[in-house]
Amino acid sequence: MRRRKGFCLFGVLLTGLMITVGMSSAVAQQPNFAKVKEYRIERSLPPEAVACIACHKASNPGIFDDWAHSRHASANITCLDCHLAQPGDADVAKEHEKYYGRSDLPYGEEQYKVPIAAVVTPKDCSRCHPDEVTQYSKSKHANTIEIIWKLDPWLNKGMNSDNERKVGCYHCHGTVMAVDEAGRLDPMTWPNVGVGRLNMDGSKGSCTSCHTRHRFAVSEARRPEACDSCHLGPDHPQIEIYNESKHGTLYHAFQDEFNFNAAPGTWTPGADYRAPTCAACHMSGSGKVMGTHDVTERISWETQAPLTIRPADFKPFPADNDWQMEREKMKNVCRACHGDSWINDFYQGFDKAVDEYNEVYFKPAKATLDELYAKGLLDKRKYFDEHLELEFYELWHHEGRRARMGTMMMAPDYAWWHGFYECKARFNSFMEEADHLIENGQKAYIYPNYPNATGDTTKPPKIFGAQ
Repeated sequence: MRRRKGFCLFGVLLTGLMITVGMSSAVAQQPNFAKVKEYRIERSLPPEAVACIACHKASNPGIFDDWAHSRHASANITCLDCHLAQPGDADVAKEHEKYYGRSDLPYGEEQYKVPIAAVVTPKDCSRCHPDEVTQYSKSKHANTIEIIWKLDPWLNKGMNSDNERKVGCYHCHGTVMAVDEAGRLDPMTWPNVGVGRLNMDGSKGSCTSCHTRHRFAVSEARRPEACDSCHLGPDHPQIEIYNESKHGTLYHAFQDEFNFNAAPGTWTPGADYRAPTCAACHMSGSGKVMGTHDVTERISWETQAPLTIRPADFKPFPADNDWQMEREKMKNVCRACHGDSWINDFYQGFDKAVDEYNEVYFKPAKATLDELYAKGLLDKRKYFDEHLELEFYELWHHEGRRARMGTMMMAPDYAWWHGFYECKARFNSFMEEADHLIENGQKAYIYPNYPNATGDTTKPPKIFGAQ
């Protein structure tokens, strides 16, 4: 009897083992079977991290308070996790090392000494945010230094000074980071949080352009104000355009009801916000559309270019995508709030505005400019030292962009009064002077003392290689 029970028990165990093996085999045969993510939060802090926190709490209370209110602090992400460098790294802050020999500072002792880099880069952030960094690295944001050097006559013709570039152009576009002979950050490259900053570890960009330190809040990056320090002004007034649009009106009226603190990947139209912000259209997930840190996605026209073209045809930085697929992504974002007839009719008007800008304004003006150069009536050696060069530049770079971007973001005042209306005035002024020079064979007047045109025209070797 006992033996029969033993056989029965053995049979049950064998059957269970076979089922378990079978299940494991079935799981192994599923190539897309999801592997459970493993997280481990170390609740204790190494003494070096405690030293960082204690010292900065005393010497930089604003930094400490920002960090203390961050999600990083909640997860025990400390100064060391972001700023720790390896001995011999080019960006080690040598000046920081002297603080470990000061008795007047808390933890100012040699035993807490670790190499620190002041500049935190996307490569550092990728330890915890690999997907976001990979997406960002492919974007126009990350590669904007390369783009402006391929496109911008102010740099290529040396028509502004190095310091004007530092405080103006490079503040948004980014610098090529460097250190001086003493190992200090070069003041011509720092401080800088430009979106395309080239860091000394080879990574591009600065996550703190949108998620400012030391709170790094996703709630901040979701607000349009996160974009307005760069996307404004006469040449690309996206924030002014957004504020004029109905999207902007709804945001300003109801922003106190928006849930900007929703967890990443869960921010949902209708549930968390009533109207889209810049991030909602260009980066955040919505319905079928996955979130991305590549702002090159979802764009079907390159409206910053002189001649409006498809993103894949933008020579300074061709997009590796299909504009029709990207337009469908943007349409799916729109579908959270709008029907297809509204969306399709809008795009019909936008495409028509692009066609009219290209054919009526830009192409005739460009053909006339080329004729002036071909006949020697304009001098190619510099740019902006002749009035017609500036007129042509502002036709596409100022009024032309405002017309196209105002149309795209549904801001009628920018589409018309700041856009096509001023395109007409600029076009007529340009053509009148150009026709006069061509008719009379007269060379254009050259400004003899163009101010502060002293900038280096050498493209950054770390981006373009040796010239």
